[in-house]
Amino acid sequence: MAYIEPKDFTKGMVDAGESKIFMSTKDTFIRAFMAGAILGLAAFFAITVIVKTGSPLVGAILFPVGFIMLYLMKFDLLTGVFTLVPLAVIDKRAGCNMQQLMRNWGLVFSGNFAGALVVAFMASFILTYGYNTDGGALAAKVGSIGESRTLGYKAHGIDGWLTIFIRGMLCNWMVSMGVVGAMISTSASGKMMAMWMPIMLFFFMGFEHSIVNMFLFPFSMIMGGEFTVSDYLIWNEIPTALGNLVGGFLFVGLPLYLTHVRTGSKKVSGRAATPHSYESGSFNMTAPR
Repeated sequence: MAYIEPKDFTKGMVDAGESKIFMSTKDTFIRAFMAGAILGLAAFFAITVIVKTGSPLVGAILFPVGFIMLYLMKFDLLTGVFTLVPLAVIDKRAGCNMQQLMRNWGLVFSGNFAGALVVAFMASFILTYGYNTDGGALAAKVGSIGESRTLGYKAHGIDGWLTIFIRGMLCNWMVSMGVVGAMISTSASGKMMAMWMPIMLFFFMGFEHSIVNMFLFPFSMIMGGEFTVSDYLIWNEIPTALGNLVGGFLFVGLPLYLTHVRTGSKKVSGRAATPHSYESGSFNMTAPR
């Protein structure tokens, strides 16, 4: 069957979280590195499309190709493990504990950042012919994005920080719907469609994705964005990552787990319990005659 019921694929979500906890250090890092690199390349592609077409919608429609590629290759994003790995811990799978969870998150974060950073340097090099030109309109666009999404938030103080946090929550709500949505189908085309829609939504709405930002902000700084590393960390990456964690787990992983894995006891209706008892007004048809 092409469609898998939630009660079946949610058990697969817990299994996936468990398998990521026990994955070797080498495999975890390599898969995270490739995921960060591919998503960075997809962001570079989408921004290029937006600059050349003048249409953010076209960029959003095309951006999900990167997410689809990395998912089909079973590479790991921090946003995905934020949603899946805690399920193995709360399900009390053997050997799954907070120490192992933090190990997985740390490795995936490091791998994603390394992959995204490599692509940021590659993109900046080819735009500037080895840093010999200014990079043109695309470089100017990237620089302005970096400034507006760090210094722009900073100008609003704590409200700006909370705005990034909430945008991070909304982002991973959608991204995790893509991760989980891909599990509802056994066909490649079904998986692609299930991933495409929520990823397109998050990108077009300007929600904050911690791994996209691992590429975007170093790229912006290289291209002349006038903000500091501390601006990037405090006024974007940290609140974005925390928002991604809360949004993915609370809005996707935990609700699906609680209602499809840890299901409550089913009510038995009175009609089902006493199938031969029928009442019409005050007249009881089961009354003795």
